[in-house]
Amino acid sequence: MKKILKQYYGYSDFRPGQKEIIDSILAGKDTLAIMPTGGGKSLCYQIPSLLFSGLTVVISPLIALMEDQVKGLDSVGIPSLFLNSSLEWEEYLYNMNLIRRGEIKLLYVAPETLVTERIQSLLSEVEVSCLTIDEAHCISEWGHDFRPEYRRIAEIKALCPKAVCLALTATATETVRNDIIATLQLGQSRKFFQYVASFDRPNIYLDVISKSGSSKKTVHGVKLTRADELTLDFVKSHSKESGIIYCFSRKKVDELSNLLKISGFSVLPYHAGLPDHVRSKNQAAFVQDDVKIIVATLAFGMGINKPNVRYVIHYDLPKSIEQYYQEIGRAGRDGLPATALLLYSYGDTKKISFFIDEKPQKEQVIAEEQLKKMVQYAECPTCKRDFLLNHFGEKLDKSKDSENQKPETCCSSCQQKDSLLTDVTIPCQKLMSAILRTKERFGAHYVIDVLLGSKQEKIINNNHHTLSVYGIGTEYSKNDWLNITSLLIAYGYLTKSEDYNVLSLTEKAKIDLYERNKFFLPFIPSGKTGYSTKEKAKDKVQISEKDLTLQENLRKLRKKLAEEHNVPPYIIFGDKTLEQLVAYKPLSDFELEEIYGLGEKKIEKYGEIIIRTIEEFLKN
Repeated sequence: MKKILKQYYGYSDFRPGQKEIIDSILAGKDTLAIMPTGGGKSLCYQIPSLLFSGLTVVISPLIALMEDQVKGLDSVGIPSLFLNSSLEWEEYLYNMNLIRRGEIKLLYVAPETLVTERIQSLLSEVEVSCLTIDEAHCISEWGHDFRPEYRRIAEIKALCPKAVCLALTATATETVRNDIIATLQLGQSRKFFQYVASFDRPNIYLDVISKSGSSKKTVHGVKLTRADELTLDFVKSHSKESGIIYCFSRKKVDELSNLLKISGFSVLPYHAGLPDHVRSKNQAAFVQDDVKIIVATLAFGMGINKPNVRYVIHYDLPKSIEQYYQEIGRAGRDGLPATALLLYSYGDTKKISFFIDEKPQKEQVIAEEQLKKMVQYAECPTCKRDFLLNHFGEKLDKSKDSENQKPETCCSSCQQKDSLLTDVTIPCQKLMSAILRTKERFGAHYVIDVLLGSKQEKIINNNHHTLSVYGIGTEYSKNDWLNITSLLIAYGYLTKSEDYNVLSLTEKAKIDLYERNKFFLPFIPSGKTGYSTKEKAKDKVQISEKDLTLQENLRKLRKKLAEEHNVPPYIIFGDKTLEQLVAYKPLSDFELEEIYGLGEKKIEKYGEIIIRTIEEFLKN
């Protein structure tokens, strides 16, 4: 095999896991291989294809990936081709005849193509020695990129009983791995081998920074958000390096790429809304180092082999840890140091949750669990690398005495942990007491408003201004209290209900509270206390620049409703209510109840259309 490795690929040695997987395939064992991005998965089926007498069929999800693979194989003299919708009919028929004549060793097809009668008929006419499923996590409903058509691969496997099966993926938890094995019935008719490589990418520094708050900076008259400012600062410090920036929406991709462009950076956008030829041109420019930065949605990156990507920035929160891991894996594929920067605010979850709610019920449950895990990672105050590896069922080997185990090369939590641990026993006791005294029925904003002594109508109506905890938290600002709340959730002292963000204490918290144990958290107070002068006067909340659109939409809605009911706009809801609607973006009647000035009757009359307006804003 080493002779083939050198002859066709020019390599002297196999990468970790490659030889074991190849040996398993050649021995006729069904194989599941979990290998990191850039780990050399393709070679694990390409070398056996040269040694098998029959055809190796590779199921791949992307046309672009198939084309790149075939080009690469052609360049080293391995006869291969693909069958997909990009081919003219004459070329399609010509390729099928080449397969029938036994002149092709590797055939690449999409799962949608595989299940057609034409392809099934073709495969029944030829000898299929190996069936390879790339991106096999797509098979599992518990995976981050489930595709129903992948489930039908099992039908095709049954049509090729003599073919050994190889399933490959870079991202699969134990649950997903078990689902892949069961769905494909691996090992049922022959022996089975599973190879799980380490998920650790020690050359990638894991950084998470809060993007909450506002920015005072502008660029060419464009007011920056806090996320814009952080992104620009990072890119400036890595101006000579290649990087990928992921955004949640196409709109944000266009906005951010334009901002970077006018700031003097070499950048191009990439998303599904661009014409095919533009996407291809922009991708090629990035791969060829004609442009330093690509700003993209998650549509970008799968199958792209660009070893010198030095950083990946997530401008918005990914939907799952699996997606996050796959995307940061596009950095540092050459083994040199790289950075994965995640800009996080809890508000990101609202956007994702909106799309989750549009899924079928079963998929909702899975997606919500995936999002919950992603939030836990972002808020985790302990080692990010350890959390990531634990998610995939792997323990971080802390005995390694290597450069990569040092705090400054591991993650932001490790780098900050020792210097930021603070005795916050008293504020934690105050917060927990407030949660208990309000009967564990409210979210963080309401409980904190009680601690700050807010005169909101709802607090007065609930008689919570008479509680002993009312107004005892003015030593910290509202943002400080929110940070303490997030830390207590991350450390397992508080839980937050998935539906309405209601806070409650865990048993661990109740024990520590009862026994008067001390609380140490990585918390640095801002130095601000209570409400600002403006807040005390008006109970105002801060509205970011990007939320001005929502503010205007709600203002227009208020005017429209006022005209329909022949009343002044303030009767519908006042400016204070408007500001809180924009800041907190409630998406249920229960959350609307937390908003100043909205009682049962108003929610009954206007709640549905208010929520719809907010949802439409979040969708864009």
